[in-house]
Amino acid sequence: MRLLLLACLRAQTGNATTAERIQSHLHAAGHICVLKDAFRYESPAEIANLTSADKFDAALAIHLYKGGRLLQGSRIPFGIIFGGTDINEDIKCEEKRRVMGEVLGEARFAVAFTMKMKELAATEWPDTRKKIYVQTQGIKTTPSETFDWYRFLQNADIPTDTDNLHVFLLICGLRRVKDPLYLVDVFSEWHRKDPSVHLGIIGPAVDPHFTNEVKEKVKRAPGIHLLQEMPQDDLHAAMKRCFAVVNSSISEGMSAAILEAMDLDTPVLARNIPGNAAIIKHKDTGLLFSDPQSLMSLHCWICNCPDATTLEDLIAACLLLTLYCDYLYTVTIFM
Repeated sequence: MRLLLLACLRAQTGNATTAERIQSHLHAAGHICVLKDAFRYESPAEIANLTSADKFDAALAIHLYKGGRLLQGSRIPFGIIFGGTDINEDIKCEEKRRVMGEVLGEARFAVAFTMKMKELAATEWPDTRKKIYVQTQGIKTTPSETFDWYRFLQNADIPTDTDNLHVFLLICGLRRVKDPLYLVDVFSEWHRKDPSVHLGIIGPAVDPHFTNEVKEKVKRAPGIHLLQEMPQDDLHAAMKRCFAVVNSSISEGMSAAILEAMDLDTPVLARNIPGNAAIIKHKDTGLLFSDPQSLMSLHCWICNCPDATTLEDLIAACLLLTLYCDYLYTVTIFM
């Protein structure tokens, strides 16, 4: 079967990574899958001409609005893979919601990464519930064996002579929905108290205007480093060497960075939103925080635990913190 796969293919973004993995899987299954960047097309007519000229048998689109709108009225069958911002954010816009409802009505099937995402879509468009299937993402990490961690630190202006260095990485495209500034103040304050703590923000400048905001904020925030995009193999190697991977997004479909960190056995600290809570069991497979202050309390305990070098160690440390807080509460009420 010859398949067209439409997605936003900006390099080093979650959608692009997901699209490449789907393409690889379809190729392995014996199909021909051609990737096209949805941003390069303006209307369904352009895609209709493409599918006719290149003789595609069917199509897939990642993101119900960005990719799906281009398949409206398609003469070939198509399916939709929810991206995350389509169901979590674009649904709030009346015009986008109308278009997405029409696309979903025409689609043969749709795939949601989580049950929560399916329920959100099915609540908005009840007639489509039976065609929405839940399939979690699969990931594969390939950390470079030649990655130079110390050169990485030097390029980021992170001193390498600090004892017990604690480098946290926040990996995301620089756009508002990823909210990379959410933790800047609390991490910078933490760095002032403990110079071993650093936060590195890595990702492409998806929103140029917002990227300038991030740059200006980081300039005034000691301990915060805005890092250049990296090849995926090097990024995986950096994730493997860092102290923990952080996610501060306002909304997520299913974060590839979190899944990759888990695969690399790197601790994950993530904002408590539905997309993150669907893949992280608090104090079991990672740590969830509701605000910067609650993250700070977890971090202070973790970094003061010298033996906390693995996910299991961090979780054990946090469980001890919980028990200690319960003990203090019990002592207080009986005093």
